[in-house]
Amino acid sequence: MKIPATLVPFSLFLMMTVLTASAQTTDDCIDGLDCQSSWVGMSDAERDAVFAFAEEYKAFINRARTELSFVSEAIAYAEANGFQPLTDTTPLTPGSRLYEVNRDRTISLIVIGEEPLQNGLHVIGSHIDSPRFELKGRPLYEKSEFALFQTNFHGGLKYHQWTNLPLALMGRIDRKDGSTINLSIGLDPNDPIFMIAELSPHVDRDRGSKTLSAFLGPEDMDPIVAHIPDAEGKNVVDQVLAYLQNQYGVTRADLVSAELSLVPADAPRDMGFDRGLIAAYGQDDRLASYAAMRAISEVARPQKTTMAYLVDNEEVGNRNNTGAGSDYFGDLVSRLLYSQLGADYREPVLRATLRNTRFISIDVNPGVNPMNPGAWELGNAPKLGYGVNLKLYGQGNNPNSEFTAWTRALLDNAEIPWQTITYKVGAAGGGTIGGEFSSQNIEVIDFGVPLLSIHTPYAVSSKVDVYSLYRASRAFYQFRD
Repeated sequence: MKIPATLVPFSLFLMMTVLTASAQTTDDCIDGLDCQSSWVGMSDAERDAVFAFAEEYKAFINRARTELSFVSEAIAYAEANGFQPLTDTTPLTPGSRLYEVNRDRTISLIVIGEEPLQNGLHVIGSHIDSPRFELKGRPLYEKSEFALFQTNFHGGLKYHQWTNLPLALMGRIDRKDGSTINLSIGLDPNDPIFMIAELSPHVDRDRGSKTLSAFLGPEDMDPIVAHIPDAEGKNVVDQVLAYLQNQYGVTRADLVSAELSLVPADAPRDMGFDRGLIAAYGQDDRLASYAAMRAISEVARPQKTTMAYLVDNEEVGNRNNTGAGSDYFGDLVSRLLYSQLGADYREPVLRATLRNTRFISIDVNPGVNPMNPGAWELGNAPKLGYGVNLKLYGQGNNPNSEFTAWTRALLDNAEIPWQTITYKVGAAGGGTIGGEFSSQNIEVIDFGVPLLSIHTPYAVSSKVDVYSLYRASRAFYQFRD
């Protein structure tokens, strides 16, 4: 299927003609790994494409702050670009553009290829959840004449980094009658915000010699949500409950069946005089998910069926039926095979399809930080501005050498800058969704791009790395033997 011209962003016309990163295409770089920043030697047209892509990326992740809102925004994007919902009767003809949503919290975008599905798919997987705070089932309480929310944390984070900054409340409340209320409070400049108020230095001097964990723990991360009492000067919580009832028809018990998250409220911003960096919440890992979504939307008729598989709950171990650890991926591939083969479908066909599949698991990772470069063994450290990184964790977590070589060829042939990452041995670490698919006998490699301040309210990426990841994803989807 050809993408209608009216649905292609203006910046795409620039990108379709911008395919080089001059500083990364010399023999010294490709063969000797003596590379320069991707910004070096860049033409005006290349720079324009990088910056145009960044604007569209920032606009998307500004709206997509949680997995629920990401899926909602991705559906709108997919349908605007010719994707249709996958059904049991959908014909799987080459070029068909399909999407499938799992419980509103994961989404898969699929373009059917020319080859039979049994020959394997080209899949990019990433996650759409990010570290944040969530409300407990019975969150409302009163303390020192303030109404507060009891919270829990989602993913690894440092508690002190989440205090004294504007927070938005996003998510859904499901009532017993089957109705759902979607909430988003704090993103609009006219909305109120919420905040976890930390002590000021005037009254905090006796804690100066203590460790952070000694005076700020997970049970201390409760935001203030109201302050005005009733007419008798009491019951601030009752005023909040009255507001929720009047505004949304929600009772205290309805909060038990709610998924409400507190996320940073400020919009993504350019960083630095040169505007080469992006500071934004949720770049782990909606950066990768956006790049995969954009790339697959620009594929018309691939050789192999392609898929962007964007899932929930990586930050807490790929759990639940919307995480990468569920059987959903295998079920989806099985359904596609059954639609194509009908009565000829058998279980061994699914297993052969998985064995023939190439899978790129993309998750961002920490980059070299100028405040503490010693956190890395610099010879194997990823640097902002140097392109996508191939994750070589070691200790049985690497892709096999032949798939790594295949990936190098893919990137070099497309003139896409790349680097490698290996953490200091025994001193650092991280995970992705890749292991969940490698265990299914799929060929998997982990990609990433480096960020500063990962898992904080505002991580920092280089615009040229975001663009390089999109280009790498596009090259993978468009690969032909």
